[in-house]
Amino acid sequence: MKISTMLSYAGGFKKSALQIKEMEAAGLDLVWVAEAYGFDSPSLMGYLAALTERVEIGSAILPIYTRTPTLIAMTAAGIDALSDGRFHLGLGASGPQVIEGFHGVAYTAPLGRTREIIEICRTVWRREAPLEHHGRYYELPLVAGEGTGLGKALKIIAHPVRPAIPVWVASLGERNVAMTAEIADGWLPILFIPERAGEVWGASLAEGAARRDPSLGPLQMSAGGMLAIGDGEDVVALRQLARPMVALYVGGMGAKGKNFYNELACRYGFEKEAAEIQGLYLSGKKKDAEALVPDELLELTSLCGPEGYVKERVAAFREAGVTHLQVAPVPLGDQRHADLIELVKGYAS
Repeated sequence: MKISTMLSYAGGFKKSALQIKEMEAAGLDLVWVAEAYGFDSPSLMGYLAALTERVEIGSAILPIYTRTPTLIAMTAAGIDALSDGRFHLGLGASGPQVIEGFHGVAYTAPLGRTREIIEICRTVWRREAPLEHHGRYYELPLVAGEGTGLGKALKIIAHPVRPAIPVWVASLGERNVAMTAEIADGWLPILFIPERAGEVWGASLAEGAARRDPSLGPLQMSAGGMLAIGDGEDVVALRQLARPMVALYVGGMGAKGKNFYNELACRYGFEKEAAEIQGLYLSGKKKDAEALVPDELLELTSLCGPEGYVKERVAAFREAGVTHLQVAPVPLGDQRHADLIELVKGYAS
């Protein structure tokens, strides 16, 4: 397994970027950069590309509704050029509250749009002919009768470093995971429990794999959790740091009846807790919601404990098909982020 991490914004971006540079020297393979409704991630990824030399850089995720398909392709090609071929394009639909509330764009047909965007991006990068795409959701150029009628099929002026940039999709629902397994290079699940992944997603992954083009190769997967290595109850207690984040996702990332993370918790078998967490969170009782996050969920989605225990958790993620173990290092004592990366790199090799 390769080792990846999500860029932390705690303490400021530039400080976090310097930590990535240190983790790169310790063996970090891939850093993911989020974009919710803060700074745009391409600016940050361009900074990382200039600061680093080897570590691969991925978007996790670029929301599909916030840019045109061709701008997504251009952005990916640009970061790939700046990083000398180290970019991974992570795409996702985000959610209706962000897309319709912050961007003012209708949250419609996420699966169909994702499929067409990936097709358009790959066509742009290959640069074989002027771009034409006639899909259900995107028409390039615009057809006669729409716009000025002056639209022209064009080819990207720049020459992409690679004709095929890895495309990852963040998906949770059954149909979306099946589509991911069919057409994407990689999959970005969240709150991933390796022991229950087959039960929750196995059928969807198999369905997509049956339709997968062999030229894509095996589906990659990035999943993991908080990483802390050491003896004593204080190390195990660090799992509790994830409690507010889990409560936010399960309880507050969406409305009732439209929260993908809440649905996932239910599929894991935490139906009662998921309903109570959401009810409390949406009524403003965030601390009460956090208290109800099951300890079992925190443990199974993290890697916190003595070396032997962490090795077992790493093995569980590998057994579940994870190719990029995603860790959020929490140093103890005089440990550094880079020290934890070096240790877990050894466990994963």
